[in-house]
Amino acid sequence: MTMLAVSGLGAGYGPITALEQVTFAAPRGRITAVLGANGAGKTTLLRSISGLHPCRSGTVELDGRRIERLPAERMPGLGLSHVPEGRGVITELTVEENLRLGALARGRVRPADLDRVYSLFPAVADRRHAPGHTLSGGERQMLVIGRALMASPALLLLDEPSLGLAPRIVARIFELLRGLTRDDGLTILLVEQNARSALSVADRGVVLNLGRVVADEDAAALAEDDQLRHAYLGF
Repeated sequence: MTMLAVSGLGAGYGPITALEQVTFAAPRGRITAVLGANGAGKTTLLRSISGLHPCRSGTVELDGRRIERLPAERMPGLGLSHVPEGRGVITELTVEENLRLGALARGRVRPADLDRVYSLFPAVADRRHAPGHTLSGGERQMLVIGRALMASPALLLLDEPSLGLAPRIVARIFELLRGLTRDDGLTILLVEQNARSALSVADRGVVLNLGRVVADEDAAALAEDDQLRHAYLGF
């Protein structure tokens, strides 16, 4: 039942070690939250999994297949989509043109996939012909998630989807993520600074501190662990 298995993963930047012996598994069809303070290695972890940053050691298996040495451009075709921090909307293109780019890994756009994204994100559907630069922050976040879904991934990596958004928009996005696991069987690896919100929707939680895993538990158990929360999660 494991979609993603990370074992002994190491990564860094020159002489700086960012990840050291990171080991955890993300269950199929569930949300696994990766939590920790700034500088804990969360973003480097996602980038190393998706091939955007080289791994120095260890293995990464996607549905039983080793991927840690594969380039990032191969990942969508293998069922992995990565939404980096920063809402990378191509602002010169319309909403629908941005969405269509997400299907390039498959080689064609299926109208049913567009309809599915529009049904998930009505605010995006209402702006389908609008250029990307006219969207609000929440609309841009919905658009980049929708674009990732156009590749029909089995595993979705999300880096700080709540950053800079109003609480009601964050709640809506997290509700949608929960629905994608429940209704579509999507596996999600969610990096979040907002630990409280992340644990409220996640099934498992992995806590990083200075590049090492310090906890890997059921999300509800993590949320109830006062000592760990105060030490590493800030709430």
